[in-house]
Amino acid sequence: MFFHKKEPIHAVNISEPNPRFAQLLLEQFGGATGELSAALQYWVQSFHVENAGIKDMLQDIAIEEFSHLEMVGKLIEGHTKNVDQTEAYKSTLFAIRGVGPHFLDSQGNAWTASYLNEGGDVVRDLRANLAAEAGARQTYEELIKLATDKGTQETLVHLLTREISHTQMFMKALDSLGKLTDPFFGNIKPDETVALYYNLSTNGNGKDERGPWNSEPTFKYIANPLESQSHA
Repeated sequence: MFFHKKEPIHAVNISEPNPRFAQLLLEQFGGATGELSAALQYWVQSFHVENAGIKDMLQDIAIEEFSHLEMVGKLIEGHTKNVDQTEAYKSTLFAIRGVGPHFLDSQGNAWTASYLNEGGDVVRDLRANLAAEAGARQTYEELIKLATDKGTQETLVHLLTREISHTQMFMKALDSLGKLTDPFFGNIKPDETVALYYNLSTNGNGKDERGPWNSEPTFKYIANPLESQSHA
């Protein structure tokens, strides 16, 4: 059962409507990194999860994402309302589609379920969610830079903040499973190459770039993969 209270989770106030900015906001309504994508992704993932706590977390966050979709929708509505005679309005998608939000991204591409990343394994899904939150946070950061209306900026900062909160929640959930830093999950044992790092690129100066991602104790560095293959 869903219950909707006709009051946004955070105040949405707009003093200077800007339909061109509203078109950019569509990215977070009907775009790949938008709130609809996140809400549906986390909600569907919850049906895959046997862990009662993580299932509850996914559903709580999914519902919050629906509330964020409502906030973005209200922003778009406010930025397009009563401005349909302006040149700015005529130069946007709203000239054809009408005022308010639509299931389009900022370039006019229709929302698609191919944006969703879920696969029936809780570890895989939680890691996909980290990427989803990172994408949304980056989009909000760029929108905040472009926003000229203070009320809009405040709402977007709140939305960006909650993306960070959700990231922390997903990381804690992974940690509770012992999978925050452990890359292995599933039932198939990897082969003997799991600990090898192949040096397959060069910057031209003969100096290989080294770091914890290609060094002991986790990895054995194969400086010349071709030579290694010839000796196999």
